[in-house]
Amino acid sequence: MGPGCAVVLLSGGLDSTTALAIARSERFVCHTVAFDYGQRHDVELAASARVSRHFEAASHRVIRLDLRAFGGSALTADLEVPKNREPTDSIPVTYVPARNTILLSIALGLAEVLGTGHLFIGVNAVDYSGYPDCRRAFVESFERMANLALKAAVEGKVRVTIHAPLIEMTKGQIIRRGMELGVDYSLTHSCYDPDDQGRACGACDSCALRLRGFAEAGLIDPVRYAVRTASGS
Repeated sequence: MGPGCAVVLLSGGLDSTTALAIARSERFVCHTVAFDYGQRHDVELAASARVSRHFEAASHRVIRLDLRAFGGSALTADLEVPKNREPTDSIPVTYVPARNTILLSIALGLAEVLGTGHLFIGVNAVDYSGYPDCRRAFVESFERMANLALKAAVEGKVRVTIHAPLIEMTKGQIIRRGMELGVDYSLTHSCYDPDDQGRACGACDSCALRLRGFAEAGLIDPVRYAVRTASGS
């Protein structure tokens, strides 16, 4: 008997795909959810559908909301995506205001309707772009809030658990774990600024982290790049 069902936030990128693979390995029946929030890299939505089919998810939903309404990010406004950026402690312009808070809240509503308190999210606090909503403190705080907010939790029918299995892993470790679980990373998409053919730019923060991760794992990234940085060559 498995542990029941779980809602998996699935962008179609490397991390969320690996989180889905881990949820499946833990015998959860997975319901995947992607978000069309006005992101410039909306080709990731096709990737999320491919990945969901590959792992035979029980259902896959695309929920539409317009985060371009307030902008404030290079992913949701007419701002340039940084390329070949040197690592710094500053939060980059690709941070989308309150994104994980918003997306987790919506996924939480779906989980309550499905009768589960299990949510999986592929946030990572080691090799990441400095986003504040990818840290363990955020995940733990959201989990506490969720258990105070849901009717099902207050009535004792569910206990909300936000699973963040990648949070302390490097990108290389994530990729190696995914390979062990049969992830086909050619199905995924991570780039913030793909070209009109859907090829990854090879120079944005997301591409740089991904390429370094594959190099760390001793593997070649199977997705198509317009240009690969030196770390991914």
